[in-house]
Amino acid sequence: MIRQLMKTRRKQVLIDINTQKDFFVDDGMARVGNRRRVLSHIRRVMAFARAKKIPVVSICEVHPENNGGFCVDGTEGMHKINYTLLNNRASFAADNNTDLPVDLLREYRQIILHKRCLDPFDEPRIDRLLSEIRANEFVLIGACAEGAVEATALGLLQRGKRVTVVVDAVGAQDKQKARHAFRKIAAKGARLIDTRKLAGISHLKSVGTFHDDIMQDSSDVVAADLLVE
Repeated sequence: MIRQLMKTRRKQVLIDINTQKDFFVDDGMARVGNRRRVLSHIRRVMAFARAKKIPVVSICEVHPENNGGFCVDGTEGMHKINYTLLNNRASFAADNNTDLPVDLLREYRQIILHKRCLDPFDEPRIDRLLSEIRANEFVLIGACAEGAVEATALGLLQRGKRVTVVVDAVGAQDKQKARHAFRKIAAKGARLIDTRKLAGISHLKSVGTFHDDIMQDSSDVVAADLLVE
């Protein structure tokens, strides 16, 4: 029997998914269409997590050198955006193991876990960590809405976790598929909010310029149409 990783229940845990350069820089190999606006919200959520001392679990996609695609091991594109990194962190490779220190989130503010696939729960170590963490709420940001973010949200919901997705801090490659993904995870029980609902009004400058989207309603379940053109 695997010993519980965290006996203490946390109020919130931030799940930061694929906030890597290949997804979020202009010349990235798998760049999302709404990346510039989304980055300003990701930056705001990370600042909020630092200020509130919220544990961060970062999930990063990393592929072998012979993959020839995006987030290839050893390339610049697989690295995380700088402001998504905390100083006190530990990183674990994708190696089919489930080994993790028992008091991991007591010793480190950020845990970085690598995956070689779309669904994080296909990686044994990530499955173990996310299944065993005790928290009142799992808050999701990152990329892509119609890919790893959707898979992470559904996997957590299937394990009886309470899930909140910060939709304006989530990147998308296909707007229609992303809208469908948001509606699906909301129907399964996830809460959809924007950054202001989570962290209040930001005084940070936007990252670059992009088409501006406006939340159409202040309720928690309207954000499926928040994606940019």
